Amino acid sequence: MRPTPRKAVAASALALAALAAVSLPAAPAAATPERAASAAPGTSAPAAAAVPDGVATTGVAAPGHAAVAPGGSAAAPAKAAAAADACTPAQVITNGGFESGTSPWTQSSTTVITSRTGQSAHGGTAFAWLDGVGSTHTDTLSQSVTIPSGCAAATLTFWLHIDTAETTSSTAYDKLTAKIGTTTLATYSNLDKNTGYVQKSFDVSAFAGQTVSLAFTGTEDSSLQSSFVLDDLALTTSGDTAPPADATRTPAAPSYTVSLTSNTAGTVWTGRESATFTNASATALSEVYLRLWDNYHGTCASMPITVGNVTGGTAGALSVGCTALQITLASPLAQGQSATIGFDLGITVPSGADRFGYDGAFSFIGNALPLLAVKDGAGWHLDPYTNNGESFYSLAADFKVTLDHPTTLLVPATGASVDAAGTSGRTVTTATATKVRDFAWAAGPFSRISGTSTAGTPINVYSVTGISSANAQSMLTTAKTAVDAHAARFGAYPYGELDAVIDNNFWFGGMEYPGFVLDLVSTTALTHEIGHQWWYGIVGDDEYNSPWLDESFTDYATDLALGKTGTSCWSSVSWASSAEKITNSMAYWDTHSSRYSTVVYGYGKCALHDLRRLIGDTAMTKLLKDYATSHWYGVSTTAEFKAAAQAATTTDLTSFWTTHRIEG
Repeated sequence: MRPTPRKAVAASALALAALAAVSLPAAPAAATPERAASAAPGTSAPAAAAVPDGVATTGVAAPGHAAVAPGGSAAAPAKAAAAADACTPAQVITNGGFESGTSPWTQSSTTVITSRTGQSAHGGTAFAWLDGVGSTHTDTLSQSVTIPSGCAAATLTFWLHIDTAETTSSTAYDKLTAKIGTTTLATYSNLDKNTGYVQKSFDVSAFAGQTVSLAFTGTEDSSLQSSFVLDDLALTTSGDTAPPADATRTPAAPSYTVSLTSNTAGTVWTGRESATFTNASATALSEVYLRLWDNYHGTCASMPITVGNVTGGTAGALSVGCTALQITLASPLAQGQSATIGFDLGITVPSGADRFGYDGAFSFIGNALPLLAVKDGAGWHLDPYTNNGESFYSLAADFKVTLDHPTTLLVPATGASVDAAGTSGRTVTTATATKVRDFAWAAGPFSRISGTSTAGTPINVYSVTGISSANAQSMLTTAKTAVDAHAARFGAYPYGELDAVIDNNFWFGGMEYPGFVLDLVSTTALTHEIGHQWWYGIVGDDEYNSPWLDESFTDYATDLALGKTGTSCWSSVSWASSAEKITNSMAYWDTHSSRYSTVVYGYGKCALHDLRRLIGDTAMTKLLKDYATSHWYGVSTTAEFKAAAQAATTTDLTSFWTTHRIEG
């Protein structure tokens, strides 16, 4: 959960649909042991995102070495991930980081693309500096781009820094306009000044199959400078508009084995990872993609996640901001056949109290392990990282992770952990987890307290320096109450122990992983993140394309756990536009970030409260319990939930879905 400002303290979610062919969904009661704060509308994290410099980058690197040379010479775009008629994921802006000179950009003067002093680049050394003159002035920057047809999604991203000498807080004297073709995407002004770079993202799918001009125009009035600084522009395409007939999700039944060793501080981890998987589809599987999500936090020339020495296949191009790595298998897999790939892995944790970052002596390592992307009827899911919520979509998997670290560091992690003595003052923590969608851990000199919920779930609370013992104890009590409340409504908690890591510097409020949550000291936030163990963890969803399925459902579950009934909450709903819907994807919310939490968390849970009032408490309770059971370890879709809800009542829900803007 990371509302805008990313996982704040109020979120909700639901997600499900069974793993086809290879793994059958298990009932909650048979689940083997082995991911939430009710986020207040709005929380989003300012992490540095990786945006490809040029078209796409080639190859990968050994741990500690970037897979792209600084300066980023562009290589061919990443190959498509599906059949011949499938969309080819591509990055179509050339020289988007301005490191290769000025071509093919058209600029109003030779000083727009520059590396001169006075401003700095987001990545590399060059950037585009529009205006900053302090007198009547106009600068322009443009490039002609061709957006391929056959793709369901096309997303424009760029990093923008604005500084100004204007002192007004109400008048936009100086402006920057971003356009594609004849459409104005956004207008920024001196009122939008910031201290660093901020990533902007726009859905430009409507321009698929067209060659259009991407243009930026900066204008200044007669006095007081405003500088508009652009860097790391990318326009990526993904998803098939004509999906292949086979909608089976694959690669299925993944199993990951990881062995990593840390430095003294726990901020650098190196080692090796392997992934074994089965092709569940009737279509031969000739390649897979690894998602290197945390490369969002760097640049393609300096990535925090590096992969090298690949076995079992051949590494291809990095794409999607260096967060997707194509691996061509040694031989295609027929349905039911399995394969294993392996690779060296390097992880360098960046500074910052984030879901991937370090806060003083404490490191938080979420979304760092490379995971297999999902292929289904829409092709490969290679959606971009979003810092406004989540992009993470993966199938339930087994993990065995060995973490060698200094004994002075405690290492809470997903799954059940066993510590053994290592060498020279080190400890080896081995964590095993079954049927989880991701694996996360932390490292630091935490204070730890433990307890067991009434229903028998072991819970550990790890606190950073500055968290009082009273607050830690309060969070332990909250966790025990929350895990039992959610389990009673949706099914027994299946992941064995639950680790909660508490740091009041988390700007995002809270973040969920299977059996492992990051949180502020907040009863609502922790109850929410623990709710995600069911709505995201057990019942999965495509978090980029259907964020409501985990956030709306989890915020609804949080309300119930805290005794809130949502009385009349729908009466406060006020839509910003006709395009605004609860079921919109993150491609929409990234361009309407101020509304993300309000609609997905707030309106979403209110819609579920309304549904409960319409069909009755008993029917709603049974609906969600049965839906969770039927999608246990599977993947939820909006269409499947709507069908299940309709089956639970004799009332025609057509007008309900329309009124509440739930489409799909």
